[in-house]
Amino acid sequence: MFAAENGLKGDPRLEAISAAIRVVPDFPKKGIMFQDITTLLLDHKAFKHTVDIFVDRYKDMQISVVAGVEARGFMFGPSIALAIGAKFVPLRKPGKLPGKVISESYELEYGHDCLEMHVDAVEPRERVIIIDDLAATGGTLSAAISLMESQGAEVVECACVIGLPEVKGQHKLKGKPLYVLVEPSGLDKF
Repeated sequence: MFAAENGLKGDPRLEAISAAIRVVPDFPKKGIMFQDITTLLLDHKAFKHTVDIFVDRYKDMQISVVAGVEARGFMFGPSIALAIGAKFVPLRKPGKLPGKVISESYELEYGHDCLEMHVDAVEPRERVIIIDDLAATGGTLSAAISLMESQGAEVVECACVIGLPEVKGQHKLKGKPLYVLVEPSGLDKF
């Protein structure tokens, strides 16, 4: 669900967020219109709007875990977690976490990858939101959901700053809702 379809239609914050995202053609490979959120982070007002919208959505949902997907989910997740009184759990690329981990492989739009988390990062029945910058194929979010559920946590929702109008992999999200702030820029070439 897009934020504009859920009570934020016409909200100038969404326009500011969208305008702050740079599109980089043919990155990381030809044919990809990369949605670069580093320019969003440079615009402190747009960055604050992004965090504030997510905080407003989740502050009264009894969320105990905000899980952020490496690396761009790390840019939004900790701020959201602090604001709603939840812990932040990093979902990392292979070999980045010390100690015992569990992993989940997944398909990307342009390759394969894997996510890992510590086995003791979440407890059974904890309520989780998963945050990332972009929802495209649904593979990364699906892997994150699998990691959380393998430990008995309840994934309440996945949240992304940017999402395709029809996420190609929505069926991969195991019935979990997806909340997205804005559509990608340069969509005609995406």
